[in-house]
Amino acid sequence: MKVVHVVRQYLPSRGGMEDVVFNIARTQRELHGQAPRVITLDRVFRQPEVLPTDEVIEGIPVHRMSYSGSERYPFFPKVLNQVGDADVVHVHGIDFAFDYLSLTRFLHRKPLVACTHGGFFHTSFAQRAKKLFFHSVTRCTARGYHRILASSANDGAMFRQVVPEERIRVIENGVDIDKFADASSRTLTQTLIYVGRWTAHKGLDRTLALLAALRATDPGWRLIIAGREYDDINRHTLAQMTEAAGVTDAVVLLPNPDNETLRAAIGQASYGVCLSSHEGFGLAAIEAMSAGLVPILSAIPPFERLAGETLVPLIVPDDTAEAAQAVQALHHRVAASHGALRAQAQKAVQRYSWRNVVGAYVEEYERAVQEARMAA
Repeated sequence: MKVVHVVRQYLPSRGGMEDVVFNIARTQRELHGQAPRVITLDRVFRQPEVLPTDEVIEGIPVHRMSYSGSERYPFFPKVLNQVGDADVVHVHGIDFAFDYLSLTRFLHRKPLVACTHGGFFHTSFAQRAKKLFFHSVTRCTARGYHRILASSANDGAMFRQVVPEERIRVIENGVDIDKFADASSRTLTQTLIYVGRWTAHKGLDRTLALLAALRATDPGWRLIIAGREYDDINRHTLAQMTEAAGVTDAVVLLPNPDNETLRAAIGQASYGVCLSSHEGFGLAAIEAMSAGLVPILSAIPPFERLAGETLVPLIVPDDTAEAAQAVQALHHRVAASHGALRAQAQKAVQRYSWRNVVGAYVEEYERAVQEARMAA
């Protein structure tokens, strides 16, 4: 089966959606004998270089296209020319491609499925306009999809507002639990690490405030911030933020690191931290647990669910002083059983392995193709 994945950003860009698409494509190719291909844009956002039009990355063909418009809703109508040989088209994210391929389905006549990846409610920007768009345009274009594959229970609840129940299936993202497996420090440290995009909704300001509060009572606490520069947060603005928080000497910044650098950084830490205001799934927290880190997380639905299911992460309150007290108490508990908790974290996330998840996507591809044939 030929499956075309359409996503606005892909490798060498690094982020949650990019990793999800890569791992679905890689696993469906290696374990299910399918032929995936990726259609994406020709630039990594916020970077000037134009990427090669065609490339093969770990056996997966990638075709890149020019675009216009914004990063959140990039226009690339020539995508229609790239789906002709597909048995099924898998759209990732709710953006131009989601709307356009639905509205042109009578031209390309390909069965469509879509992954939600948190929709477009990651930040508080233009919330009223987004809700209006969601309940009008998205409600309309979602009708063109055989299935809406919600990336989390939270996404499922959101999309049930505009899509009938029978056309929604929650398939929580798998995680590449081998990438950083067992990488955390084997001896307990007071180092936290954030791994992810440097973007406004990830709560880096809260993380720095938490570090400052921790160091006010115990100066041994340190923080590593690793990830891709994005939005208005880059190495320079983040350095200014650390200075404003009074924690410059206790923070290491690793902009745009490769996996080898990340693994080495994780090896210095015992805790993963993500105080995000919104997540579709919570990939970073699960990757942290796969490394043996104990996650310190904000009180949002995906993180609360992960904590309830695995009994490993600490959910901290919004109040910085209370959060710092909770982390200090956690550290004292971990000190008594660090090795056991480290092993528990790794064991708890085995269920999220892509090997155990991709079969659900394959089922939906086959179902979409069958429904399209019956309707023909």
